[in-house]
Amino acid sequence: MSTTANSSPFYDSEHAAFRDAMRRFVAREITPHVEAWEAQASFPVELYRKAAEIGLLGLGFPEAWGGNDGDLFMTIIAAQELARCGAGGVLASLLSHTIGCPPIVNVGSDEIKRRVLPAVLRGEKISALAITEPSGGSDVANLKTTARRDGDHFVLNGSKTFITSGIRADFYTVAVRTGGQGAGGVSLLLVEKGTPGFTQTRLEKMGWLCSDTATLHFEDCRVPVANLVGAENQGFKAIMLNFNRERIFLAAGANGFARVCLDEALAWAQQREMFGGRLIDQQVTRHKLADMAMRIEATQALLELLAWRVEQGEAPVGEICLLKNQATQTMAHCASEAVQMHGGAGFIRGVKVERIYREVKVNTIGGGAEEVMRDLAARQLGFQ
Repeated sequence: MSTTANSSPFYDSEHAAFRDAMRRFVAREITPHVEAWEAQASFPVELYRKAAEIGLLGLGFPEAWGGNDGDLFMTIIAAQELARCGAGGVLASLLSHTIGCPPIVNVGSDEIKRRVLPAVLRGEKISALAITEPSGGSDVANLKTTARRDGDHFVLNGSKTFITSGIRADFYTVAVRTGGQGAGGVSLLLVEKGTPGFTQTRLEKMGWLCSDTATLHFEDCRVPVANLVGAENQGFKAIMLNFNRERIFLAAGANGFARVCLDEALAWAQQREMFGGRLIDQQVTRHKLADMAMRIEATQALLELLAWRVEQGEAPVGEICLLKNQATQTMAHCASEAVQMHGGAGFIRGVKVERIYREVKVNTIGGGAEEVMRDLAARQLGFQ
């Protein structure tokens, strides 16, 4: 059971063609290899180049720097087609540049753009965003990593953690404190792999196994002042600029994984024999599937409406926060029901729904924790 690009007024023939290309790409280049990549805790760097060739990496980035200016509906298609592989770690690392590069696009100098964007969008280099610290993630305004000015350099000290593509990225967009306390003292610096004083420690995780995640350590790490992304002490604003699009992408992916759970549960129920018939013959099974479909379609409708509003120039921050929570809750519900429907088989590694079930929790945290999303939505919608 799956919607198509032709079933919504928000998609045209160009979207349909991109969906077809993405579906072929995922079926050929990703899905057959996911189990091996999960076991290896990595996927080949060659996948970045292949993703660039079909226009995936350049999606939504300016043509002047190697992008293709695809709209937000292209992003939704990409997230949901990638979700078909059943492994969130592929999405997380393959597209880590979609959070690492937007600050460079929005406020970076032309020199930094020339150095970073074309190579990343061609799949030759990898970009990561480093904001979260051991002392906290959601409270961006109170980060503690410092960057002290020393002539033509900043000297960085501190650490970042839970950083996607933290081991093999070439460029890190790092949030640091260059000024006083609070949001007004935050800046962004571009730190390159191999910079003296910069080291990484790999982290082992519950899910997203093929995505490399790391803690970053900065010890008297000297970074040229020319690597400042945007104006000094204006980094907080640059970070906030991309959150709406990031959360729409995360919501699209979560609902995509929910749909995979429905598809897998339906296929299992149609072939699983028990009590003299098939599992699908039991009313309770059909009702579970109907409830999953109800949640998925409601979430998809809200997702596409909010994407359209953003494309019209609106900034429905509160509603997007609610969307992210609704999408991750839909994913959680569908993953749980799909595992339950599979019985013991749903508890075994190598089954898509088992992997998705383990990856639910990170979706409720990344891009804005569920509790933060709920309170931000309440304040944005005037519930005070």
